[in-house]
Amino acid sequence: MINIVLFGKPGAGKGTQAEFLKGKYNLTHLSTGDIFRFNIKNDTDLGKLAKSYMDNGDLVPDEVTIKMLQSEVDKNQDSAGFLFDGFPRTIAQAQALDAFLATKDDKITATIALEADDEILIQRLLERGKTSGRVDDQDEEKIRNRYQEYNEKTAPLMEYYTKQNKFYPVNGIGSIAEITERLSTVIESL
Repeated sequence: MINIVLFGKPGAGKGTQAEFLKGKYNLTHLSTGDIFRFNIKNDTDLGKLAKSYMDNGDLVPDEVTIKMLQSEVDKNQDSAGFLFDGFPRTIAQAQALDAFLATKDDKITATIALEADDEILIQRLLERGKTSGRVDDQDEEKIRNRYQEYNEKTAPLMEYYTKQNKFYPVNGIGSIAEITERLSTVIESL
């Protein structure tokens, strides 16, 4: 089983690349953003709670995210592996994911980070916001707040996974095909 954490700031292309990778490597794609949006669209209690945080550009609390993710893993026990997109975002989440996977005699195989300049990513999100309807992609101040949250809480994961020899940075600028090829090179070297 191969378990990959796809890592990167909002707008880095995680969702786009995950679509290609899940098919190519037969992985179950678990996007916390997609799971949150599904719950928001269907007006579930979790959706209402997640929306209150997301609308302010804040991260959803760990305990909510972890329980939701565990449920999704349990629903897909026959999977060849998982592609975690948008999770973990903090050291505490990474430790909780490691502990949860250990109960299933499994572990994270690699963390791959799509890296790109903030200003390029902000423009991507503002463009996406014109058609996505996502409030958090339409306001530059909220986008910058998300990046500040990322830098404070998520960036330390690089060191966490580097110490485990599981961190692989990938240039996230270029055509979709070029970036997919870079990611495939890393995955096939594991």
